[in-house]
Amino acid sequence: MKGTTAVTLLVVLFCLLWNAPAAGAAESPLRPNILFVVSDDQSWRDTGISGSSLVHTPAFDRVAREGVLFTHSFSASPSCTPSRSSILTGRHLWQTGEGGVLYGTFPREFPPFTHALEDAGYFVGWTGKGWGPGEWEPGGLARHPIGREYNRRLRTPPVSAALDARDYVANFEDFLRDRPSGTPFFFWFGATEPHRAYDKGSGVRAGKRLQDVKVPPCWPDTEEIRSDLLDYALEIEWYDAQLAGFLTRLEAAGEAANTIVVVTSDNGMPWPRSKVSLYDPGVRMPLAIRWPQRVKGGRGIDDFVWHTDFAPTFLEAAGISISGRFSGRSLLPMLTSGRSGRVEPQRDRAYAALERHTWCRPDGATYPIRSLRTYDFLYLRNFEPDRWPTGGPDFISSNKTFHGDVDGGATKDFMEDPSCRLRFPQEFELCYGKRPLEELYDVRADPDERKNLATDPRYAAVKKKLWQELKAYLQQTGDPRIEGKDPWQAYPYRQTVGFGATFNRTLSPAEREVAAGQGAHKPQ
Repeated sequence: MKGTTAVTLLVVLFCLLWNAPAAGAAESPLRPNILFVVSDDQSWRDTGISGSSLVHTPAFDRVAREGVLFTHSFSASPSCTPSRSSILTGRHLWQTGEGGVLYGTFPREFPPFTHALEDAGYFVGWTGKGWGPGEWEPGGLARHPIGREYNRRLRTPPVSAALDARDYVANFEDFLRDRPSGTPFFFWFGATEPHRAYDKGSGVRAGKRLQDVKVPPCWPDTEEIRSDLLDYALEIEWYDAQLAGFLTRLEAAGEAANTIVVVTSDNGMPWPRSKVSLYDPGVRMPLAIRWPQRVKGGRGIDDFVWHTDFAPTFLEAAGISISGRFSGRSLLPMLTSGRSGRVEPQRDRAYAALERHTWCRPDGATYPIRSLRTYDFLYLRNFEPDRWPTGGPDFISSNKTFHGDVDGGATKDFMEDPSCRLRFPQEFELCYGKRPLEELYDVRADPDERKNLATDPRYAAVKKKLWQELKAYLQQTGDPRIEGKDPWQAYPYRQTVGFGATFNRTLSPAEREVAAGQGAHKPQ
């Protein structure tokens, strides 16, 4: 009896040891879901947690409090298509071919990280604004850059003519219902807010006060511009409410703990000297990342991070090889470090670029800029200083306006009125004037980046050093512009709606009067 009991115990012990994991081994964690949230034209300072008195963003602030708030996050470009191309490929603008211009295409030699996720078993989809604007098919991709489209659900009736009619949250619910059980997902929520056009005066009508607006000093401080800023703020708050809905649905589905939530924007606010510029309001982005299962929350990180870092971050989190494919680097070591402040000392700078936004110069000429931003300085290289950075006053652009690289709206209408140019000559010159070959700003002493120090002999050594560093990096990463080449001007402008041939020339004074009365299409 005792022998039988002993044998039985030995068998049980053997089975337990056989089925137990090896010493020191851990169970393989479930691959995380990824919710990537990108607003359209929002600058870094325009969130509540960043101290803005203009907007209230409880959902963004929640993600930042429960996760990590990044204070120095930079877009690859201040224009929709090239910014989104760089997010999806993890490559700089000058490394994405026709993906580096507005209304470009998506070259198949630079496949998006979303395809790698799909191939590894992820369920991938999107709602709102995905990659673009442009046409991805001519580049040779065999499938959509961001998987399945979920844009069927609309709000009935629409909330406002200026707000997107799609029901973002309902479309996300459809996506979750379609997801095969147990399959990890990647979902891209691309809000179209706060892109123009706005419902003029909507901010004031909603109860916001003109006297609460602090107008950045590069623009005239007038009632017209204050009101326009309130309309912009209202659109951010609307988008933030949709983000709150996404977070609620994640919780209801039991997916919040193992979902990486990334909230950012593609480029800066649609104002002169912001969007379509490499000043901070054009390329410095809000960024909060939350992953409750692996990332300690309640932290702020001051390292420079780039939008090109997202692709390697997501693939590493999914267990997919990332060697040699990207210009960016995975953020996972910083996210999982548990540390705040400066975490990786080598992350001390950011690079950005612009070639062509709208078609607003003869023959599609670009306005090429490259920038190097450090904690102390912003250095800009304007490769064609004789060209108008905004497109200029004599050329009607693809969006049927003059100064086509400035989005239409109340601020543009005010600033381009002849009386404004007389009343606010310095502000007009900052926003619309031509720019020199080199610009240098001391961002600590001059955070609004208004005083160009490039010709100040006291900063000659700094300027030379930053240009040498920028030039070396551009050469190292294969920028054709640094070799005197310009492939971008020859790229087609693949705008299929409202696009004609009449814009591609300088108009006569009489034609200008006619064109000015035709109104403007919504810029991209």
